[in-house]
Amino acid sequence: MTISTGPRRAPAAPFDRFHIDDMVGGWFVGAFTPAALHLDVAEVAFKRLIAGQTEARHVHLRATEVVLIISGSIDVSGTAMTSGDIWVVPPGQPSQATALTDCALVVVKTPSAPEDKYPA
Repeated sequence: MTISTGPRRAPAAPFDRFHIDDMVGGWFVGAFTPAALHLDVAEVAFKRLIAGQTEARHVHLRATEVVLIISGSIDVSGTAMTSGDIWVVPPGQPSQATALTDCALVVVKTPSAPEDKYPA
């Protein structure tokens, strides 16, 4: 004897799904909303800059910021950097970045301190 359980449905995905376009400024991990993962210890972003775009000179008073260039080249506070380069900015050190070409970056800040960004 066969028991019918109704139409077959695909199982629910075993994970939560998000899209980078739904995040604010590319930030997708940290102590803010929306976030794919809420953490107090770090923030993570995927950023794209177009050639000529400048991120305003700023400083973090509490957080250390680490940036990995996935693709492209960028001027960071007067130093040219390219794909694969990483720079680390400690708390209290001002920085400014200008994309020399279209760029893709991964940015990590620790701790997560969404309000810790000041003009420098």
